[in-house]
Amino acid sequence: MEKDKPGKKNPYDPVSEIAAQGPFPGIKKNVFVLGVVSFLQDVSSEMIYPLLPLFLAQVLGVSKAYIGLIEGTAETTASLMKIASGWLSDRLRKRKALVFWGYFLSTIAKPFLALTTAGWQVLGLRFMDRLGKGVRTSPRDALIADSTPVATRGKSFGFHRAMDTLGAVFGPLIAFVLLPLFNNNYRPIFLLALIPTSLALLMIIFFVAEKRAVASGDVSLPKLSLRSFERKFKMLLLVIILFTLGNSSDAFLILRAQNVGVATVLIPIVWFMFNTVYSSVAFLGGALSDRIGRKRVVIMGFLVYSLVYLGFAFAFQPFHIWTLFAVYGIYYGLTDGVLRAFVVDLVPAGLRGTALGLYHTSVGLTALPASLIMGLLWESMGPTIAFSFGAALALIATMLLLVPSKQASK
Repeated sequence: MEKDKPGKKNPYDPVSEIAAQGPFPGIKKNVFVLGVVSFLQDVSSEMIYPLLPLFLAQVLGVSKAYIGLIEGTAETTASLMKIASGWLSDRLRKRKALVFWGYFLSTIAKPFLALTTAGWQVLGLRFMDRLGKGVRTSPRDALIADSTPVATRGKSFGFHRAMDTLGAVFGPLIAFVLLPLFNNNYRPIFLLALIPTSLALLMIIFFVAEKRAVASGDVSLPKLSLRSFERKFKMLLLVIILFTLGNSSDAFLILRAQNVGVATVLIPIVWFMFNTVYSSVAFLGGALSDRIGRKRVVIMGFLVYSLVYLGFAFAFQPFHIWTLFAVYGIYYGLTDGVLRAFVVDLVPAGLRGTALGLYHTSVGLTALPASLIMGLLWESMGPTIAFSFGAALALIATMLLLVPSKQASK
């Protein structure tokens, strides 16, 4: 099974057909458009997401346990769908339709939140929203890979993650501005969130290109099985799962910030700073991986993560938290897009969607036990041990990445 290499034409790889040049050097048109789509979608989502727990508790009177059920169901649904949709995009050899329908499901779910009167209705709409995310994520990432030469793949994924994160920066700011204008009424904001996500849908319809790849006789249809992949991909997946076991919900970082003494009113500013750093570094991290290799950049990111979690373990002043959140943004920028490019580098073009689905699903499903472990360790042994555990797993994952392989990987 032959991987994607510079200068080698793969019958499944439509990059030469659909990768028109975009407005920025090294960024193809498809990648640019999908970046803008993700920006608009995240603006829409983040106008709602920070307000939703408040809406559920204050307006609908939903218990904290039920809120947890809603969010847990939503995220698990997204994780499970990512592998199925990725495999299906390989099977059909079409990505765009799945990307569109995934965004469409999320789009129609958002305005109906404004009409809800009970928690079960929100549960259903959040399920639909996350179902849409699960449907679109792996095919979208595979389409980015299809549209990009291997030499600029890291830069392309980095650009996309930067645009996505910019949406996460602007969405809450828009909600913050609108909330007092509507006398703290959440429902009009939920309705207005329809505008950016509808624009995203139109961009997919009119500006995202796709050419159906022509199969050759020596390439079989993808199977939803790890046996379809070579050892290097399986080892990377194992390392990612191990790392993720120590990478709990970011809610624990916020709890630690409050624990150390950061004022509650400043928490949104801390989060804004984190996302700003993340967005700034993502493109640079991706471009760096094109120059020095994916593995080296991921190792750098894992080491930064380990230092950050050790910092959270021993932090005792608010200014420590501000510094740590900024450095945490560097970790995300070095790894989020680069890991996706790394996954794509290790698999044939005809299995990109399946491989990305396995990656996303592994991360999503491992995040649940990771957060449970963090919570149990914090309650039983305190935050120092809990965060040190995460740092230790990151170091072990780093050491596994340092084990030399028979074939050099970019």
